[in-house]
Amino acid sequence: MPPTLASLVHHSALKLTVRAGEDRLDVPVRWAHVSELADPVPYMEGGELLLITALKLDAEDPEAMRRYVRRLAGAGVVGLGFAVGVNYDAIPEALVGACAREGLPLLEVPRRTPFLAISKAVSAAIAADQYRAVTAGFAAQRELTRQALGAGPEGLLTALAGQVDGWAALYDASGAVVAAAPEWAGRRAARLTAEVERLRERPAPASSVVGGPEHEDRVELHSLGTGRRPRAALAVGTATALGTAERYAVHSAIALLTLTTERSRSLYEAEQRIGTAVLRMLLAGEPDHARAVAGDLYGGLLDAPFRMIVAESVSGGDPLGGLAETVESAAARSGEAVLVVPEGERLVVLAADGGAAVAACAAHAAGLERARATPEQGAAEEDELVVGLSAPAGPIAAAAAYKQAEQALSVARRRGRVLVEHEQLAAGSVLPLLADDAVKAFADGLLRALHEHDATGRGDLVASLRAWLSRHGQWDAAAADLGVHRHTLRYRMRRVEEILGRSLEDPDVRMELWLALKATSAE
Repeated sequence: MPPTLASLVHHSALKLTVRAGEDRLDVPVRWAHVSELADPVPYMEGGELLLITALKLDAEDPEAMRRYVRRLAGAGVVGLGFAVGVNYDAIPEALVGACAREGLPLLEVPRRTPFLAISKAVSAAIAADQYRAVTAGFAAQRELTRQALGAGPEGLLTALAGQVDGWAALYDASGAVVAAAPEWAGRRAARLTAEVERLRERPAPASSVVGGPEHEDRVELHSLGTGRRPRAALAVGTATALGTAERYAVHSAIALLTLTTERSRSLYEAEQRIGTAVLRMLLAGEPDHARAVAGDLYGGLLDAPFRMIVAESVSGGDPLGGLAETVESAAARSGEAVLVVPEGERLVVLAADGGAAVAACAAHAAGLERARATPEQGAAEEDELVVGLSAPAGPIAAAAAYKQAEQALSVARRRGRVLVEHEQLAAGSVLPLLADDAVKAFADGLLRALHEHDATGRGDLVASLRAWLSRHGQWDAAAADLGVHRHTLRYRMRRVEEILGRSLEDPDVRMELWLALKATSAE
């Protein structure tokens, strides 16, 4: 399990003493953080042991300490470590009392114990816990695979129930319980038929959590399959939320059950379900699990740089089916592996970088672009789609590649393009993005007062601002461009500041004004 305040107090090398909150030492510690800020809350995520010397605190002021400790407790800080012998020889009673009232554990850190030693102890304990979780996850995967191959779904559910210290159940396409482990779990699983039916109405993969005061346990429901309507579902019931090792076991069970419950379908459909499981694991940051599940099915696809392709239909037809057929045919002809996964209203493709499948996707998109340009010879409306293509990536960066493909897809949709590569976004200019109506509205609003001033004939503030910004604030050069004296330009810039109520010394203000000028001039 992760480190707790109690484990740190019992650490013989740290010599920590509990001064308040003795009854809350069993809380897990996510990290040890040092901050002397009067208000460190904006930098807290929750679960931290905060280490201080009270360098910037009036630790003897009871009211100040009450406010300080209340903010920490509200932010989810699990404990406060106070170093004595630095700014204070002992922990002030004002701080001790505030921590006692809020129930926030307060640990006295002796001068001979550096904060670094506490941070190292927490880090080492977290690393050890993560190692145990990963090791247990691999062991669980091996056992689940063995049971799935030897005893089928029933054996797999029995092994999974043991791994999560709870129960597991498998539902068929109608929502009926097919198998459950242990045996008594069948009655519990049968009461979840309505929740399973609601889950099946959502595009796969889908999941939900059932729990609360009216339930005796916490149940996770996961759809199995890759079609628009899942063909099966898995329920996992536990007393508490799943830990890392248990989560590995559930993900492995989902992948394995996807295979064992779809054996009656065609090989193509079975491969799609393997692909969904592999993609899910990759996006969850589990490349080793993904390789183990994929086996030899996808060759070296997961070991070499690949591209992530995300496509969406923008019409009522089936353009995604045409794209899938195109990339799969190209891959088959070249003898390369490709992973094609329908994902709701999207199609996700994993293809080798520089391979035939990526080239076929680009050619397919180029053909649709040409058809748009010549509608008399163009494609039918049902062929309309948008595609985003990521930069080359590996299994560890699969989630980042997926995000890149989504970003490129969004840009393609906004620009009316069929396909956009993420690399093109970084290589291009930000200026075309200023054509967005929201950006233009912001620019018009920002500069309206200056345009209204200039319309009265009392000066040329907009042109002066543009010249001054283009010369990076160099007065002589900007004045020369305008053909005015630099003192005249200085007066105009002061008027700009007065009218806008903003300081041109602020780089953010200068940036916004420059982009506003570019946006309005692009019209």
